[in-house]
Amino acid sequence: MAYGKAKSLLNNFRLSKTLIITSIFITLGILEYSTPNNYVFGYLYSGAILIVSSWFGEVVTLQATLLAITLTMLNIWIPGREVIQVSTVANRAIASMALIVTGFLSQRLRKSQEAINNTKAKLEAQEKLAQLREDFASTLTHDLKTPLLGAIETIKGFQQQEFGMVTSTQQQVLATMIRSHENSLKFVETLLDVYRNDAEGIRLNSTPVNLVDLAENVAASLVTLAAKRRIHISFNYGESDFRRSLWVLGDTFQLQRVFTNLLVNAINHSRKGDRIEVVFESQSSYQLVKILDTGAGILPEHFPYLFERFYQGYSDRQAKGSGLGLYLSRQIIAAHGGIIWAENRIDVETGAMFAFKLPVYLFQQTR
Repeated sequence: MAYGKAKSLLNNFRLSKTLIITSIFITLGILEYSTPNNYVFGYLYSGAILIVSSWFGEVVTLQATLLAITLTMLNIWIPGREVIQVSTVANRAIASMALIVTGFLSQRLRKSQEAINNTKAKLEAQEKLAQLREDFASTLTHDLKTPLLGAIETIKGFQQQEFGMVTSTQQQVLATMIRSHENSLKFVETLLDVYRNDAEGIRLNSTPVNLVDLAENVAASLVTLAAKRRIHISFNYGESDFRRSLWVLGDTFQLQRVFTNLLVNAINHSRKGDRIEVVFESQSSYQLVKILDTGAGILPEHFPYLFERFYQGYSDRQAKGSGLGLYLSRQIIAAHGGIIWAENRIDVETGAMFAFKLPVYLFQQTR
């Protein structure tokens, strides 16, 4: 019943359009044939053709164009009360050509508009699909935390011999399993943070932070990882080479993640026996931190993608990562009003530099 009512309304709407077009043609025909044939009203049919093109399809537009041309040219001989002049024929021929061009261009415009609408619909569908994927990935990532935490606690229970005696060999296996699960948990938490930051932005708990202290603490926590690859981390405090402070207003935890991501990235892209240098520079408005390595460097075609999600392919790595560290670092630095970038080193044969700068925090401004 609802289908029949909708079909009836559609037919009535189409009939109304047909009556409007017919009325326009009749009105223009009356004007055309009630005036001397040297008065050319055929140009006005172009408006009717445009309306037909917007309301109906290509066939109806062609029919309306041919009808308009026929009515325009027939007025040369009908009603036949006047002498036919060459100028009159020429004017009506020009009007007919204009009607042909109008019909052709109106169809081209209609097809172009349909193509635009189809493209727009496809883009909207792709955006919706992408959003669904993001929501699914975010939900799945969140749900993965619980079983990972449960697995870690269960394995720790086995380590502590809550379920019976455990040999030294089994202890080593259990320790490896815990590290693996903890790495997976870190990845899940990072992925959750990335999705949350994209959706809501980063909420900062800002306090005065000394970037030098923060970098040294992070480097100290990575000594074991660096030692396994025989990589030395050094610090450069500027031209005087004396330890100094670089104060910014920021979130200690989030900035610590930036240092961790950049230093781990440098370690992963360095060869055994290489050296990583952390350089601190204080500028008039910004505090600048550079992390220099002597690895293979970055190919030019990879620069646009370095700070994109899941991108991890700019050199031969010693260890594979998630491809989220640089992306998360960019989110954090941007939230602090700073910028982060990368470039190849020119002071040595090979190597890359990852750097960021944050606004200077001046204590006297708070007094």
